[in-house]
Amino acid sequence: MTNPQDKAESDADLAQMVIGLGPCTFLLLLLLGLILLFPFLEEGLMARMSLGILFSTVLLVGAFATRQTRRGFILKLCLALLGIGLQWAALWAGSIAILELAGISYVASLAVSFSGVLRYILKRGPITADKLHGALAGYIMLAFVWSFIYALVEISAAGSFGPGQLDFKQPGTFFKLIYFSLTTLTTTGYGDVIPLTNHARSLVMVEEFSGVFYVGVVIARLAGLYPSNQAR
Repeated sequence: MTNPQDKAESDADLAQMVIGLGPCTFLLLLLLGLILLFPFLEEGLMARMSLGILFSTVLLVGAFATRQTRRGFILKLCLALLGIGLQWAALWAGSIAILELAGISYVASLAVSFSGVLRYILKRGPITADKLHGALAGYIMLAFVWSFIYALVEISAAGSFGPGQLDFKQPGTFFKLIYFSLTTLTTTGYGDVIPLTNHARSLVMVEEFSGVFYVGVVIARLAGLYPSNQAR
């Protein structure tokens, strides 16, 4: 027979794990907001400026989200500021070349921030809401990293993804790659965006593997910690 007090404590523990106000919580909310608002912020200068501000905020919050050494923090901050500067320069100049440099900076900045979040959630200690949110934020950040890589591949070798050539001067093009990256990472694969070259397909295969590996590692981490926390 279930003890009502034990059930209440279990519900309280679950609520404590789901609801939190840590830095990774804000990072997760920003990433979800970016995905939901992206389609509305692609047409018009003011809308694209708002999208740029949102992207810039994500990079900065990603740099501050987890604890790190002073050198690691400086690296994250410099990469984030470089990506933000190049993004705004590309926005005002309308230059694909500068946009490509901004994409490289974004990949580096998001990858470093992702590694920091991954170290944070795998670190020994109790499971908290912030760690749980960090695991979700890291998953989305991984998808964004791959979407920027795909964008760089498409810019350097047009026709790598289709059907039809992707034109980054047209609204909605980059969002297609974000959508494609998330469906690839989750192994959903709707097939409305596909890799057309072997180079692109090889990258897609690596992303599929990284997504499955990430989920497996995170689940193993949470499953390994949860019983010990309950025992205490």
